[in-house]
Amino acid sequence: MTLLAHPTPLRFAARDHAAVTGRNLRRMLRSPDALLMGLALPVLLLVLFVYVFGGAIDTGTDYLNYVVPGIVLLSASFGAAQTAVAVASDMHRGIVDRFRSMPIARSAVLTAHVVASLVRNLASTVVVFVVAALMGFRPDAHLVEWVAATGIIALFVLAISAVSAALGMLAGNDEAASGFTFLLLFLPYVSSAFVPPETMPGWLRGFAEHQPVTPVIETVRGLLTGTGIGSSAIVAIGWCAAFTAIGLVAATALFRQRTAR
Repeated sequence: MTLLAHPTPLRFAARDHAAVTGRNLRRMLRSPDALLMGLALPVLLLVLFVYVFGGAIDTGTDYLNYVVPGIVLLSASFGAAQTAVAVASDMHRGIVDRFRSMPIARSAVLTAHVVASLVRNLASTVVVFVVAALMGFRPDAHLVEWVAATGIIALFVLAISAVSAALGMLAGNDEAASGFTFLLLFLPYVSSAFVPPETMPGWLRGFAEHQPVTPVIETVRGLLTGTGIGSSAIVAIGWCAAFTAIGLVAATALFRQRTAR
């Protein structure tokens, strides 16, 4: 009874985070065109790569099984761009000033964007897997491997969303925020997402093999289709943890600096 009568600061903060996250999710649902594009674009890319380019690409295995993990992470990168735009929009259209006038935890403003991005991108991931299954994708993973693959994907989405939130804080407007995320959209293309790195020129192969997205893709691909993982899982988790920490710290510092003016 005492806890109910006198809620703790932690419970107040949890309530604030839930409320602002709910606001961001409702805002997402009120933009059906953007939501539809976020769900349809990965599917269109999957169809394009499998049916247009797949016949000409030799990966040593069925191309559909090879490309699905890459499409999943590419869709997460597209979703992250929306996170940066949403953060920049809140910062420049007055909603943050309204939040500052309310007794809510300031951390909820940024955390809510990251959580909403996680929900949106996981929904996109489910759509990609369903369409891939209809196209003939047949992973041989058991339950534990599916859970592990989902966890790696969620870590990647969390990391890229945190970095996008920081980029959104840096941007001067919505258009600039979208431009800042170009590198995040570019990385999956120069990785093992669509072709094996050994087929690339030597100078590009080194980058493709050692950039952050490749170990995530190799881990998800290995868990779902039984290819070798090696040390990819450890490297992938390390990259995701580092980018999440950097993104959240940078976004929080920039938020405090901007709202202190």
